[in-house]
Amino acid sequence: MSAYIIVDTKITNPDAYEEYKALARPIVESFGGIYKARGGDMDIVENGLWSPSRLVILEFPDMETARNFVHSDEYAPVKALRHANADCSLVILDGM
Repeated sequence: MSAYIIVDTKITNPDAYEEYKALARPIVESFGGIYKARGGDMDIVENGLWSPSRLVILEFPDMETARNFVHSDEYAPVKALRHANADCSLVILDGM
């Protein structure tokens, strides 16, 4: 069953964040991840709990693979780059 990583990102350093994006993609793909959305236009219809800034949605084969990606040694230095240049919320969601 697929799993999804959903990240809401408020970019604080756009130039440095471009480096993060370039480094993250091949790691995501090496774990079988597919970008389903990456910062596209949003129509926020309801925002009673939160107002998203920039959403990224990744699909992985399953929860275990999504967790393995997020906590992997390969992604750790790239994740640090994201944290240094953006404020983020990240969830892993089990698919149907």
